[in-house]
Amino acid sequence: MIPLRDNIPRERAPLVTWTIIALNTLLFFYELSLPERMLEVFLHLYGVVPARFTNPTFAAHAGYPDGGFESLFTYMFLHGGWLHFLLNMWVFWVFADNVEDVLGHAGFVVFYVVCGLAALFTHMLFHASSTIPVIGASGAVAGVMGAYFRLFPHARVVTLIPIFIFPFITELPATVFLGIWFFIQLFSGLFDSVGQGQSAPVAFFAHVGGFVAGYLLMRLFGTRRCRYCWRPDEGRYE
Repeated sequence: MIPLRDNIPRERAPLVTWTIIALNTLLFFYELSLPERMLEVFLHLYGVVPARFTNPTFAAHAGYPDGGFESLFTYMFLHGGWLHFLLNMWVFWVFADNVEDVLGHAGFVVFYVVCGLAALFTHMLFHASSTIPVIGASGAVAGVMGAYFRLFPHARVVTLIPIFIFPFITELPATVFLGIWFFIQLFSGLFDSVGQGQSAPVAFFAHVGGFVAGYLLMRLFGTRRCRYCWRPDEGRYE
């Protein structure tokens, strides 16, 4: 399922959303400019290799420099290919502007980074000895989706559903679209943990962790007044 647009209007320009997309785009094109060997080294240094932090012996033998904690932040601005990059940025674009509206620009920056960290640590909890670099904005984007699920359950999402080679476009409630997406990630993560062990190639649990973090963090961050937001504690819209 690919979201095409939602029906919640934004109230102000999503400056942080635009900036995050721009940073991801610049870094993705930088990656494309690197020779294959340099790109591999770059992703191992600025993506997160869980075993680098959980297994000092492995890190020393593999030649990783000391530290590397900046990768906990840089990993969420790197991508592994065109499809990875375009899907993450498109889904982010569909949902992020409304969440930024609610949190404000500064609040959204903090929220996005915290969701990215929560997503990463969730992945590392299940794949602590993995030597595959974790890269991509999808964990942080999942946090945005979790926040959207909490804030705008009444929203409608125009969705593209590929059926074999035929595109089927329909409008789904946000709770249905996001709920299906979440359970696909959860069950895929559980399946990969059984089938792939510590070397699962897709960080499904990062998506799960980011989504849950985004949903829960909305209570901590609070919301400014928003005409379209659902107030779960009060059972009403603002």
